[in-house]
Amino acid sequence: MPHEPKGLNEECGVFGVWGNPNAASITHLGLHTLQHRGQEGAGIVGLTKDGMRRHYGLGLLSEVFTNTDQLTPLIGRAALGHVRYSTAGGRVLENIQPLLFRFSDEAIALAHNGNLTNAISLRRQLEDQGAIFQSTSDTEVLMHLIRRQVGQPWLTQLKTALNEVHGGFAFVLLTEHGLYAAVDPHGFRPMVVGVLSDGGYIVCSETAALDAVGAEFVRDVQPGELITIDDAGLHIDHFTTNTQLAVCSMEYIYFARPDSDIHGINVHQARVRMGERLAKEQPADADIVVGVPNSSLSAAIGYAKASGIPYEMGLMKSQYVARTFIQPTQALREKSVKMKLSVIKPVVAGKRIVLVDDSIVRGTTSKQIVKLLKEAGAAEVHLRIASPPLRFPCFYGIDFQTTSELFAANHSVAEMRDLLAVESLGFLSTQGLEESVGLSATAPNGGLCVAYFTGQYPAPLDDYAFALDKEVASLKVNVAEVSA
Repeated sequence: MPHEPKGLNEECGVFGVWGNPNAASITHLGLHTLQHRGQEGAGIVGLTKDGMRRHYGLGLLSEVFTNTDQLTPLIGRAALGHVRYSTAGGRVLENIQPLLFRFSDEAIALAHNGNLTNAISLRRQLEDQGAIFQSTSDTEVLMHLIRRQVGQPWLTQLKTALNEVHGGFAFVLLTEHGLYAAVDPHGFRPMVVGVLSDGGYIVCSETAALDAVGAEFVRDVQPGELITIDDAGLHIDHFTTNTQLAVCSMEYIYFARPDSDIHGINVHQARVRMGERLAKEQPADADIVVGVPNSSLSAAIGYAKASGIPYEMGLMKSQYVARTFIQPTQALREKSVKMKLSVIKPVVAGKRIVLVDDSIVRGTTSKQIVKLLKEAGAAEVHLRIASPPLRFPCFYGIDFQTTSELFAANHSVAEMRDLLAVESLGFLSTQGLEESVGLSATAPNGGLCVAYFTGQYPAPLDDYAFALDKEVASLKVNVAEVSA
């Protein structure tokens, strides 16, 4: 039976630059655009004339970098940055990335978005062989595997190590000779390449970050690819050709910014289509459509468009409060709902409302929002969710690893409806999700990972397989049931 894996899971943002004299400043700006992907820690490693230098810390990017003096020592021709979100038990300074390793022959910085499903077993093996880990993050496993390839060329070391790790990952490594990016064989975690007009390349988690720094999009990093960027330019290679596209569907549903494109699909437009499909699958008799800011607004627009029910801004969001789903504890999630959302009472009073949200994870936010609307005088609330019910854990890099914390895993749709105190509740079907995104007509599940809805995992679970068996056995609802 594996050890408790919770502290290894994370959902993060990565930004790297090669070949620009303002690399650290550009990275700092790019990370601001990726702040939504991680709010517990941030760091930047700069490749300077004096070697690699790092500044990092716990908190938001603005809390870690409080003045320009902290960026000045990092200025050089390359940089690698990271914003981090960890699960419970992982919020320690040693885990803040990029990790920086100083060896006798070189220095290497490493940043990672995702979760390695065999990290526990690999770490145990490496420790048995004498490895000494400096963090509790699964990210560090990759560097130990690289350095075990004694006498091999760098790219061979890297490819061998990448083939030993499993799960969902987007790795970026910075050395004195180049910037290297690799995405897992299923492409769970997004990664894109861009080019700057004044020189240099970028690799980062979302295209919105390219736009923010004035870079031109070049390409998505494809599953199994290993990208090298050095003084000779951009080089495309593979560490494996045994690949099958399965982009995390939660990127389209919730995580990614609406102005980002993932494998050619604009996130906002995909969410609008989800809302349109939701209106057809789960109609409601109502006066107005209200979206939960901000990630649900696109789906709400789609629902209103397809249903003919007017869209209204019935909820306001404070832009200065972090996302509740990404809050590290349940207590913080509950307290921050009222801090970040308020109701425009004249809009909702006396109205039958279709409330559109992107997902229900633990049910905390939905319950609070419904209560706010009814306290403001809403006559009825018909809750519509622009994704299928989340009933299975994610082991590839999102903060829900047990069915016990998933609302839909423990209650039927009818039970959820009653617990949330709404007049009706409806979810988007899995097929509706796949067709709304429209990523692939040939790949399984439309090129998406939908394991959290179906229980069918596209990649080996390794250390988590035993845990999954227990979770499936404890599932309290029928997976096929998606409507009341």
